[in-house]
Amino acid sequence: MSKKVEDGTSRRDFLKMAATGAPAVAVVTAATSGQAEAAEPDLASTRLQDTAHTRAYLDSARF
Repeated sequence: MSKKVEDGTSRRDFLKMAATGAPAVAVVTAATSGQAEAAEPDLASTRLQDTAHTRAYLDSARF
C-alpha cells in the first residue's frame, strides 16, 4: 500500500491549524475590550449585513 502524496494541506494539517487557531482567536477576543460598532447598512447590497438590527436578532436567537 503506497501513501498518497497530496498537494497543499491535508485534513490532518487542517485539524492541527484549527486546534492551534481556536485558542489564538479566544485570546484576541478577550484582549480586545468593548464591542465594535455596527456598520451603516448598504441599501444597494442584497447580502446579509452587519447592522444593529441583525446583531439584535442574532443576540435574541442565541442559546
